[in-house]
Amino acid sequence: MNWLTNYVLPKIRALTRKDVPDNLWKKCPACEQMLFHRELAANLEVCRHCGHHFRIGSAARFKLLFDEGGFETIDPPKVAPDPLRFRDRKRYTERLREGQAALGAGSDAVALAEGRIGGVAAIVAAFDFGFMGGSMGTAVGEAFVAAARRAVEREAALILVAASGGARMQEGILSLMQMPRTILAADMVKEAGLPYIVLLTDPTTGGVSASLAMIGDITLAEPGAIIGFAGARVIEETIREKLPEGFQRAEYLYQHGMVDQVVARGELHATLARILSLLREPHRAAAALPAPVEILPPVAAEQRSAE
Repeated sequence: MNWLTNYVLPKIRALTRKDVPDNLWKKCPACEQMLFHRELAANLEVCRHCGHHFRIGSAARFKLLFDEGGFETIDPPKVAPDPLRFRDRKRYTERLREGQAALGAGSDAVALAEGRIGGVAAIVAAFDFGFMGGSMGTAVGEAFVAAARRAVEREAALILVAASGGARMQEGILSLMQMPRTILAADMVKEAGLPYIVLLTDPTTGGVSASLAMIGDITLAEPGAIIGFAGARVIEETIREKLPEGFQRAEYLYQHGMVDQVVARGELHATLARILSLLREPHRAAAALPAPVEILPPVAAEQRSAE
């Protein structure tokens, strides 16, 4: 048996074994079903069993939101890569290189693009959670300010797709200063009479949720997204009480008036197109609606039938 098990069986396995990629299947963290990668991609990275929305990057967001997936990227302003020369277990510059290696050279936690949504001009600023947890540093602040200025110049709507763990600790107070800067940038868009719409995705927390993500004219959210400032465990330990079920989920915030609508990923483009048409082109939107039905009181109806 030693000869069979040690020599013959390994030879047979070597002849029959095929190289199978490890990323063909993905396990849903909600229902634990195994999902084939092509089916998952065709379903916009949404589980077909339970509707769980997987996290996606800015490039996928742009293709999803803009008309026919057509858009032009916008290069954000350059910033100092390591203003505080910060180092923890790694140098901050090394962490930046790792993030850029995954998403592309020169990238950061926010990407910008412009195009049309429902025929209406729009600028989209989308977070990439894969870049240092979507943390907000000076590069994110500069990118959002640039997006707001471009929206005003082009008379376009500004749309933010938020996905962040909060401020970037490696930039200290410089990171925290991006909170008031982004609020002023959003106010600039509003003062120009242009829509500022926010889409909250999983997760939106920390300094981002306490600034630019919660001041939209209209706030949408994806199903099941975690939205809040501090984590649920931290809150429970602070107030010493058990939090309600579903606390900090998009549906909970919708029920309590913090979110205007929870929209499935497959319906986002149509929803945004409808909102922008109502806000930017109300005459065209009104023309698309069915003609109002004249409802007469009973007396008037009888008089008209007699005539």
